Amino acid sequence: MILYPAIDLKDGQAVRLVHGDMDKATVFNDDPAAQARAFVEAGCEWLHLVDLNGAFAGEPVNAAPVEAILKSCDVPAQLGGGIRDMATIETWLSKGLQRVILGTVAVENPALVREAAKAFPGHVAVGIDARNGKVATKGWATETDVDATDLAKSFEDAGVAAIIYTDINRDGAMGGPNIPATRALAEAVDIPVIASGGVSSLDDLTALKATGVISGAISGRALYDGAIGLASALAALKC
Repeated sequence: MILYPAIDLKDGQAVRLVHGDMDKATVFNDDPAAQARAFVEAGCEWLHLVDLNGAFAGEPVNAAPVEAILKSCDVPAQLGGGIRDMATIETWLSKGLQRVILGTVAVENPALVREAAKAFPGHVAVGIDARNGKVATKGWATETDVDATDLAKSFEDAGVAAIIYTDINRDGAMGGPNIPATRALAEAVDIPVIASGGVSSLDDLTALKATGVISGAISGRALYDGAIGLASALAALKC
């Protein structure tokens, strides 16, 4: 199972939110690229980047720090937030991003997900952010009646590389991930599922790995706070 250290970008800084609330941001590093390099030096194999401002704006806002990270780190990175058209997808992939994460458009324009996955095999993931099982879009500000599992199943034949499943109620709260819901989603589809939201301890990571069906986990606040030691976590997940 792959551990994806998270770098959430707000106003050019690396931050963490609680339950996706932009007014509850804690700044962890003024230099996101330096933070990314620290994660890489500790041994991480991937980086998970989120343009928080972009998620609300519907277009890239924190492009400069993302580009700085891509230029200074030699591990693959995935990015979500404000990526809602083919031109933006093409631009990011041309700049060295390994994987784009499409969230809001997966609900509002699923044809775009299919087009992008066909055009860029292996480079398109779907971000499914759910509150009480229902998908939220536009930086989690808009509630929908779309069931998270139904949305995931609708892309079974699209060729997407992964599904990033975030339980919004757990995100940033250090209360542990929603393992039953994440496991159920992973068992419902053949697409690799990456868990996000609430991963706050080594025990959380090993419990996710023990399901045998979850391919990765994203953690942010716990790594910044030191609740999870990155080097020891990476070692444990390779066992």
